[in-house]
Amino acid sequence: MDDMNGSKNYETEYYIDQGAEVIAEGEVTRKTFNLVLGGAIMYGIVVNILMCMFCAPLAFSINPFILLIGYIACSFAGITIANKSDKPAVSFLGYNLLVVPLGLVLTIMVTAYGGVTSPVVLHTFVMTMEITAIMVIGSVVFPAVFEKMGGFLFIALIGILIASVIEIIIRQNFTWLSFIAALVFSLYIGYDIRKAQKMRPTVDNAIDCALSVYLDIINLFMRLLSISGSKGKK
Repeated sequence: MDDMNGSKNYETEYYIDQGAEVIAEGEVTRKTFNLVLGGAIMYGIVVNILMCMFCAPLAFSINPFILLIGYIACSFAGITIANKSDKPAVSFLGYNLLVVPLGLVLTIMVTAYGGVTSPVVLHTFVMTMEITAIMVIGSVVFPAVFEKMGGFLFIALIGILIASVIEIIIRQNFTWLSFIAALVFSLYIGYDIRKAQKMRPTVDNAIDCALSVYLDIINLFMRLLSISGSKGKK
């Protein structure tokens, strides 16, 4: 177990030797950790796809203001629950509190661009998956590079949030902001994947890390869809 300074007290932990890998009690193999991580990410994406296909009537029946407030409240609660809990079931509940309301927001956005089968949405989805794959590979091949990006990405994210608020206030759509945001969220995918590999390999941590990567991917998709959609309207 961890002491108050975050360092492990190895004298009180029980270890299981599985070949070349030594696993502490409560942990899983790195392979299992990555399988849970990848599975949880795919779960969130699949749920959102299904919601975009079948939940449009529900999404449009909700008052936009109530939907926005509900989305913000559920997202905040979900992230807090997932990050504070060390129980996989509770963290997964928090994960779903983020996935479901975000799915309703995505449903409205995707429907506005013609639905899940429209060329622009399909093209954007494929592009998002390609960028995700590149960032995952990049985080494996160049781990040191991605480890150093944390501070830069955080500052860039704050800048994007401020610019987004300005967009809303002056009612202008900054296309250049979507390009910058797409780049930042792309890099965040690699950064969070690399960060996950340095986490203690538990099922709960895998779910928590999946939440972060899922958010990166969905934000990337939304920004790319905004770019592709604006080009299609010209």
